[in-house]
Amino acid sequence: HHVEHYPAGNAELGVPEDKLHGHNAGNDFANPDGFSTYFGAHGIPGFPNHPHRGMETVSILRKGYVDHADSLGNSGRYGPGDVQWMTVGAGLQHAEMFPLLRGDQPNEFDLLQIWLNMPARSKLVQPEYKMMWAEHIAHYRHAGADVAVIAGAYQPQEAGVDASLVQPIPPTRSTWASQPEAELAIWMIELQPGAKLTLPAAQLQANQRTLFVFEGSSLLVAGQDVGGNRRVRVVAQQTLALENRGTNVVCVMLMQGVPIGEPVIRSTVYVTNTIEELHQAKRDFQRTQFGGWPWDTRQPLHGPGFRRFAKYVGETVADEPR
Repeated sequence: HHVEHYPAGNAELGVPEDKLHGHNAGNDFANPDGFSTYFGAHGIPGFPNHPHRGMETVSILRKGYVDHADSLGNSGRYGPGDVQWMTVGAGLQHAEMFPLLRGDQPNEFDLLQIWLNMPARSKLVQPEYKMMWAEHIAHYRHAGADVAVIAGAYQPQEAGVDASLVQPIPPTRSTWASQPEAELAIWMIELQPGAKLTLPAAQLQANQRTLFVFEGSSLLVAGQDVGGNRRVRVVAQQTLALENRGTNVVCVMLMQGVPIGEPVIRSTVYVTNTIEELHQAKRDFQRTQFGGWPWDTRQPLHGPGFRRFAKYVGETVADEPR
């Protein structure tokens, strides 16, 4: 979870030189002034091109903007409320940079990113990425509660409301999330002061469910005060009562899925089943660069302005919110 309070940006869409005192260029995770530039160079925050294999990322952006570029030639910019789903599979390089588009006021930034493992049979599928625009994401709203349905259909439980399943946007074609045996769900839940919500139960006995309370500190889960900024493991196979007893908004991310049940070896960028597969991933990247890097810089930016778009390789028209 990246929460950053970036200053007004300069002409290069980065942090002005006079604001970089105390920041270690190219390796800044220290957050000395309420923000980090991470591996970005020249004051441009973000993560320049780096490889992945054997996993998926789900990037949920609440504030700010992200510029995407990858080794397939895809590019895009997404903003508040948008979700990027990337199935890495056999291997992909990508860059995720955070352009500071506002030059006259601070650039607030809030990004949650989930890593999803993939079963061994799927780890070498063709890589793919897809944008889910905020305008198209399905929501369930009731009496001060708002559930953004990113993955996994949502079954409302409240009396007197439409009980139809709320269906998410289909993710990438080869994602583990589309398999019925995964029963995977990602729901972004916002509760206004006094709001109550009953979460539906999972159907599969092996399923597991975690709540990440990332904003607010007055959440009651099944009548228990759980505080804020913490993860809470709950029983997935039962309906669950949530209530905001405080005077500020509470935000929760629900993550649910059936464990794959296979060995997991994780490095900083690869997720494999064995040590040998990890070594092979490194050798393959050294040999192929996972398709190379078609951009003239390690940290591509897509210019000024707030237009959000996704350009998929081979397509002449960019996908954008409508």
